[in-house]
Amino acid sequence: MILAIDTYGRWIAEVPELPGVLVYGATKAEAMRKVETLALRVIAERLEHSETQAIPFSIAIPAE
Repeated sequence: MILAIDTYGRWIAEVPELPGVLVYGATKAEAMRKVETLALRVIAERLEHSETQAIPFSIAIPAE
């Protein structure tokens, strides 16, 4: 996952391994929450429609 702040002060979160999984959030935590949710939805949809082969991935949720 890549996290950055844009010129407008919004947080951007992206999962480069999943094209199109990019979100904006008002805070770092919001951006992380949104990108994790979107990534899981994309993976589930691809599996449901047999659009992907098994790929190794891991999901880590930092404890704060």
